[in-house]
Amino acid sequence: MSPMRLNVLLLCLSVIAFAPGGQAQPQWKAGVAKVAITPTESIWMAGYASRTKPSEGVQTDLYLKALALDDGSGKPAVFVTSDLIGFRKKIADAIAEGCEKQYGLTRDRLVLNSSHTHSGPIIGDFDPPAGYEQQREVVRRYNNGLIEKAVVTIGVAIKNIAPVRLEFAQGFAGFAVNRRRDHPGTRGLPGVVDHDLPVLAVRNPDGALLAILFGYACHNTTLGAYQINADYAGYAQRALEKQYPGATALFVLGCAADANPLPRYQGTDPALVHYSLELVEMYGRILAASTDLTLHGKMKRIEGPLRTAFERVDVAFQTPPSREELLSWSKGKDTDRRAEADRMLKALKRNGRLPDHYPYPVEVWQFGKTLKLIALGGEVVADYSLRLKAQYGWEDTWVAGYSNDVFAYIPSVRVLKEGGYETWGGDGGPFHPSIEEIIGAKVQDLVKQTAR
Repeated sequence: MSPMRLNVLLLCLSVIAFAPGGQAQPQWKAGVAKVAITPTESIWMAGYASRTKPSEGVQTDLYLKALALDDGSGKPAVFVTSDLIGFRKKIADAIAEGCEKQYGLTRDRLVLNSSHTHSGPIIGDFDPPAGYEQQREVVRRYNNGLIEKAVVTIGVAIKNIAPVRLEFAQGFAGFAVNRRRDHPGTRGLPGVVDHDLPVLAVRNPDGALLAILFGYACHNTTLGAYQINADYAGYAQRALEKQYPGATALFVLGCAADANPLPRYQGTDPALVHYSLELVEMYGRILAASTDLTLHGKMKRIEGPLRTAFERVDVAFQTPPSREELLSWSKGKDTDRRAEADRMLKALKRNGRLPDHYPYPVEVWQFGKTLKLIALGGEVVADYSLRLKAQYGWEDTWVAGYSNDVFAYIPSVRVLKEGGYETWGGDGGPFHPSIEEIIGAKVQDLVKQTAR
């Protein structure tokens, strides 16, 4: 090779290897793993307070999946998705502690997200109704097995890390409807909803897809029967994995607290029951199709480094209802209100008082100067996603809800003023109206931390 050609080659390599300022450009690596978490025995199902018996068979398997990302620093970060109602703090903490002990994975480099399917098992502590006391042990066994499987699967994903490139873009899907309008006399409420469909493509050096991380902000509540089912998110993931053999599709639930897939049918009328599975399969196909169209469109190359931050911030409850009010609600006809009252009465009996605040988890991942991923705990209403994307950028901000601790609804000021179901904050009752600004301020703090 001539000296001139050698110099040109070295110059090209230096341009590829170094960013402006002489700093090395990170080389992305990624690994993926998944494990079936389908219950192997009849188990009490999560999501609907009106449940009166355990599950009766399995329609689709449930999975936990892990995507490990390394920006070239040798410090992986792992995003976990799951066909579950949500990780409660106790379960999430156990998984995080196991990962830090075994893999040195710090808390800010782990996100635990769930699809919030209402056709899966109870996660966390469970006080079964009379006659089903054995279900307490069934749920405990499942939860212990889930923690073990999660830690192992995260480790496999980290072990599988190999060179990749990352690309990001957003699509749309339109079947999410603000469910606060879906009640008698409420059709006139604002139809706030987030129809964005963010997609992160993880490609091998040859361009083949290794993983597809995609999200949507809609409850996985198409179904209401007693069979285990991953709902529309599961159908979407299976459709994508069938279309791209060898790739793993991971679904991320957004700020979906006040959005339902509509129409849907959860009744038992023989003339209508066929709609249940037809609709859930159709919503899965729509989501998979939109994701595929996004993959075939113009995607932005994602650079590093990956900066991460995780903190908890106290959010306050309003003045709680009295014990007498709770007892009255527990005897009322409103099933959801009864369930909330029973939960608060148990908390009152257990602790002697109701909590006045809750430690709320917020996590931010900043990919270079492009993609910003914000992961919020609880069942977050759409206002948060729309507000944060307007604040930090519609094109490159991804807001996930149902992450790291799914313990209660997280209402906005708007929802608190309107009242209704999504205002309830768990053991402490409704949250104080300051909650929206407190969470917004903590997100801003972490955004600044990860921008350095």
